[in-house]
Amino acid sequence: MAEISAKLVQELRQKTGAGMMDCKKALRQTDGDMEEAIEWLRQKGIAKADKGAGRIAAEGLVDKYIQPGGRVGVLIEVNCQTDFVARNEAFKGLVQNLAKQATTAESVEAMLAQPYIEDESVKVEDFIKQTSGQLGENIQLRRFAKFALAEGTKGVVDSYIHTGGRVGVLVELNTENDSVADRSEFQTLARNVAMQVAACPNVEYVNVDEIPAQVAQKEKDIEMGRDDLANKPQNIKEKIVQGRIEKRLQEMSLLDQPYIRDPHITVKDLLQQNTAQLGSFIQVHRFRRFILGEGIDNKDDSGGSSPSPIPLRPSPKPSSDDIAELPPAANLS
Repeated sequence: MAEISAKLVQELRQKTGAGMMDCKKALRQTDGDMEEAIEWLRQKGIAKADKGAGRIAAEGLVDKYIQPGGRVGVLIEVNCQTDFVARNEAFKGLVQNLAKQATTAESVEAMLAQPYIEDESVKVEDFIKQTSGQLGENIQLRRFAKFALAEGTKGVVDSYIHTGGRVGVLVELNTENDSVADRSEFQTLARNVAMQVAACPNVEYVNVDEIPAQVAQKEKDIEMGRDDLANKPQNIKEKIVQGRIEKRLQEMSLLDQPYIRDPHITVKDLLQQNTAQLGSFIQVHRFRRFILGEGIDNKDDSGGSSPSPIPLRPSPKPSSDDIAELPPAANLS
């Protein structure tokens, strides 16, 4: 039997609108043949003959759920086809429930197979299908990120959702004692750090030290090939490039950014100030940013879009595919 890859399952899912488990079963039954798998799903009444179910879901919402106490948090993206449905209360309720349910799952696939949190008589995947039918649009649970404080770790997980659910950030801040973690000033700091990440689309790492050597080398290779340096002596070129690389790496580092509420200090300065005021060392452990529909940019023949692969970095490093621009920091609230 041919190997049934996750990519093949996703492709069938996009073409038919059928659930992940059904797509996997169809591909197994047809030895990985895409066209036969589509016909198999149609014969079972799972996929429609028209293209409605296969239209790409590129709208939707980015939302969050933070457990009471702030030790576990989820950032989630659920897609639909139009902004009109994204504003529907039934859709919003579904997204909120899925965010809460994601605290008990380790992957999208595992979550789809779970009993739905609001109706355990149906699986999550089936409830999404029901909602799709009710609202008349293809709805997809695309991804989620979950942060949970490690055992014995003191701190908080918090989030920030911007522009009506089009941008979301999840952050984890650590400290040295529980009394600081419980203080409102510390929790406000976590929210402000999340807001900072939302306002800085070029930021990919907490600090420069986290940036892999291969990333820095790639940036150096690019700079060394710039036309404006072509006629420079090698030693001069090296000095110029070194300065440019240092600046570029700082642009990718959260701690090196001017603080959005006070551009005279950096985020690193902000953490140091709070460390002094609260009497306990404070650090940003990790963050994750979702931008609604990022990576979905290839038009299909139904007028929708087809998602391209989203490059993901393992925690604690965030995703590197953040390209949207936010309004000025003064508009963040």
